[in-house]
Amino acid sequence: MNKLLRNEMTVASLFLSPSLIGLAIFYIIPFIMGVLYSFHDSPGNGSFVGLHNYESLLESASFRKAAANTFLFTGVCVPLIVSLSLLFAHLLNQRLFIRNWLQTAFVMPLVVPVASIVMIWHIVFDWNGTLNEWLQSLHWERVDWMKSDWAIVVLAVVYVWKNIGYNIILFLAGMRNIPKEYYETAEIEGAGKFHQWTHITLVYLTPTMFFVVLMSIINSFKVFRETYLIAGDYPHDQIYMLQHYMNNMFLSLDIHKLTAAAVVMVGGILIFVSSMLAIERRFRNFME
Repeated sequence: MNKLLRNEMTVASLFLSPSLIGLAIFYIIPFIMGVLYSFHDSPGNGSFVGLHNYESLLESASFRKAAANTFLFTGVCVPLIVSLSLLFAHLLNQRLFIRNWLQTAFVMPLVVPVASIVMIWHIVFDWNGTLNEWLQSLHWERVDWMKSDWAIVVLAVVYVWKNIGYNIILFLAGMRNIPKEYYETAEIEGAGKFHQWTHITLVYLTPTMFFVVLMSIINSFKVFRETYLIAGDYPHDQIYMLQHYMNNMFLSLDIHKLTAAAVVMVGGILIFVSSMLAIERRFRNFME
């Protein structure tokens, strides 16, 4: 039996080895090297400078601006997308005539290439774009959406539009796994729809909600791709994110600042993720 188990583990290790090797080469080893570089004044044979790079990073106005924008965007957009996803999932869980069409519409942004998405948003939010044409037809002034305070709103719309479909799928699957007997029993006992929603649906969706919040946080840090393609290297101040700062440090070959900023960002993400996992673990223990 032990020999058979060892053989199975050997076979499993062989199948997993290509993925593990790729993960180590392209992610783990570069990240470890980046952490080491963040304590030196230059890569390679640079001198050890301790926390000097992190001190200069915190003194940088552009880094502080980028960090504040990134965490503010995450703090506002994650609750927004989770709430909207939960609302639309609840609507799609009802017997609607156009339910299948709505499901397709919400999932479509997940499969559309990023280049096509960016082109669509350029058409909509450009100075001569569709939205400004509508505003002009209503005798309102045109708005330079990506070079004004409206830029953060545009970015939030792009983020929600791109990621809401995935969250809806998760919430919808969680709702359909809740036994209908719970709702039937609640109706017999005189519970209203709101009481059923808060005491049955939300309670049993809590594990799913933890995962949705976690993925939404991660996706909020990945919004740089769309922002960069729409607004370029130096966008409006309100949408200048940590990834913009790191990209500009890479272009100027300030590797020590780049690696220090990357370590800070990864540390922030790990704190978020660890907090969410700890809360989820406590909730599961409470439910058991």
